[in-house]
Amino acid sequence: MDWDSVAAEDVIEALREVEWSASPRSLAEFFSRFAFPRSFSKWMSRLKCNLYYYRTNYFILLIFVLGLALITRPLAILGAALTALSLAFLNDSFAATFNEKMIRTIRHISPHLAAKMRPPHMPVIRGRSATRKTVYICGQPRLVFVLIGLTASFVLWFTSCGLLWVLYAFTTAILMILLHASLRTPNLKARLNTFREEFRAVWRNYSEL
Repeated sequence: MDWDSVAAEDVIEALREVEWSASPRSLAEFFSRFAFPRSFSKWMSRLKCNLYYYRTNYFILLIFVLGLALITRPLAILGAALTALSLAFLNDSFAATFNEKMIRTIRHISPHLAAKMRPPHMPVIRGRSATRKTVYICGQPRLVFVLIGLTASFVLWFTSCGLLWVLYAFTTAILMILLHASLRTPNLKARLNTFREEFRAVWRNYSEL
């Protein structure tokens, strides 16, 4: 896989659609073989590869840093949890899984209400949706839940007087992720094995267009 030919927008789109249920990479692999990139193109290629390959590790690192920084602020911790959940909704697989579990739970209480929460059917032309697929959660577009979660987390951060501290912790976590992704040399598995198959699975439909 030639990561030089993969645009940043493609990586973001792949992260949005790929499965996040895979276990994180081991710590021995995550913290081994660091080196400075030899050129800007090598750095960009390494950055995109590592952000995709170690996505679960980076997400856990982000939550860990936020939790560690907010350990003395319960409301801010709840706000961080809501933020993490809202950002997780941006992934198609997580949003669809969450929607199905919520509908199954509500079905035990009110089957009629659960039926109303089913997403509307999209017309299909030649095996593909006529419009870009819209992800629904409990019958509402995903963006509604993302905005509600982010707004509620902002209120909790502001109430706990920890908004600036949260921004500082979030910035620190992002810098740590970028530093690791820039210095971690892609191993053979990252180059030739798992990530290639996952990335091909994500983009197989696009190659047919």
